[in-house]
Amino acid sequence: MRESNRRAAPMLVAGCVIFGLGSLIVKIVPVGAYAVAFWRLAVAAVIFWALLRFFGQKLPKSRQALRYALLSGAFLGFDLALWHESIYAVGPGISTLLNSLQIFFLTAIGFFFFGERLGKMQLLSLIMAVAGVALIAGPEFGRNQSAGWGLVSGIVSGSMLALSMVMVRKTHQAEATPLFPMMMLVSLGGMAALVLPMLLLDAGNLYPATPRDIGLIVIYGAVMQCFAWGLVAYAVGLLPLSLTGLLLLSEPAAALLIDYFWLDKPINGLQWGGAALTLAAVYLGSVDN
Repeated sequence: MRESNRRAAPMLVAGCVIFGLGSLIVKIVPVGAYAVAFWRLAVAAVIFWALLRFFGQKLPKSRQALRYALLSGAFLGFDLALWHESIYAVGPGISTLLNSLQIFFLTAIGFFFFGERLGKMQLLSLIMAVAGVALIAGPEFGRNQSAGWGLVSGIVSGSMLALSMVMVRKTHQAEATPLFPMMMLVSLGGMAALVLPMLLLDAGNLYPATPRDIGLIVIYGAVMQCFAWGLVAYAVGLLPLSLTGLLLLSEPAAALLIDYFWLDKPINGLQWGGAALTLAAVYLGSVDN
């Protein structure tokens, strides 16, 4: 095995764990869900603009590619905002686990719009995921008045992420687009989509109020949106699909552990079982893809 391949697995895990730590920043910085998503993408847009200029990469010339890339960003913006809402409602662990269900929305999109067939393992994994979410939701409804919104926003955020990924695919189909221009356009599309809901819903907590909060949001955009995503994107291309699906589960697993040990969220045995079942379902669904 080449040296780069040997490094890929720890790089992928590191990227996923760093993603999980991003949920902690969302939890502690007093900025609205839509606003913090906007600022995360704004930081990323500046960084990707600097990178595309430095490496001499060009924006796509196709108007269709530009539209798809910006639309991907719009879906990503709402994915982030709804994931943030879920973090506020049910904590980083459960919200990140629910967001990971995007694999099933991708499967549904492939089935209904691209004529892809469903395998037996995908159907089994879907049943497992539904059962796992039910095990997580039961105790949460019993002690958390925001559980309903947290579960809905977390699941819908996964659907937005799936649509964002589909639009990235369609961008490349319209015109092969280098990484940095793609990510800058995605960031700009997300910012544009979030302006109105941010102003309407987060008017009271639109900006970070302290140097610490500003620094954390810069870290959120630079480290989580750019660096961690770069690690994941690099490593995924070097690893077998089955190992990739397994290692990607380190993100929701890390978020659950952060939630339980760092933020003292009560998670009982039934919910741990539901989390394990959901993680297994996401893994099986990703492998079968």
